[in-house]
Amino acid sequence: MIDIGKDRLGTAGDDFYAALMAAHDGLSLEESARLNARLVLLLANEVGDLERVKKVIAAAKG
Repeated sequence: MIDIGKDRLGTAGDDFYAALMAAHDGLSLEESARLNARLVLLLANEVGDLERVKKVIAAAKG
């Protein structure tokens, strides 16, 4: 079983959110969308498991 959505960052989650928001600071909506797309692809590559990535996508869709 895969626990999608389980908090693995703990207290570093706030730092992640701050870094993510800082990365978007000053970007247009289009630039922000491109950054998000690149970020998703890079993180999927880090995960390295297509089935897990598909389950995460499904979970994100709701």
